[in-house]
Amino acid sequence: MRRLLTTLLLGPLLGLLAAVSPAAAGLPAPYAATVVQPAGAPERYEFDLGPALQRARAEKKRLYVYLGASDCAFCRKYEAFLARHADELVPQFVAKDYLLVDLRSSLSVKAERLYIRIGTRSLPYAEFQRSIGDERARQLVYPSVWLFDADARPLMQMPAGTGTFETVPEQLEILRLEQ
Repeated sequence: MRRLLTTLLLGPLLGLLAAVSPAAAGLPAPYAATVVQPAGAPERYEFDLGPALQRARAEKKRLYVYLGASDCAFCRKYEAFLARHADELVPQFVAKDYLLVDLRSSLSVKAERLYIRIGTRSLPYAEFQRSIGDERARQLVYPSVWLFDADARPLMQMPAGTGTFETVPEQLEILRLEQ
């Protein structure tokens, strides 16, 4: 009886903890994203896009770079959307030649501590945003998505934050680079 009670009480609790743990955060498994963990933490969170860009060039693909935070409710909502619609969306990511890159962060990481490295250049978030012509340079927004060609040239200005990509047609417009 005690064992049954323990199982009934702990099972759901452990499942809940696994669902909200940082390890569970990020793009869903069917998307086969390349996960990039930051270097230099906790003083500086530097995400190196170099290896992903090398792979994109070798495979003649584009990059779909996702910046999410393990403790961001809007990120979890977007990731849940992707998981629910994986059967429809994964083939579209493949057909449009995207290599997905998952940058894992936290809401506690502020813009002045977040850096993006491309080759030998490591830029603070706001400077990186300005360098690619992104109008959101004034603040760090989760989730954020950038689309790049294999040479790290931006393919289009992207929306970010709450309400981003809430339908399959909206996500498909992004993948087709429709504005």
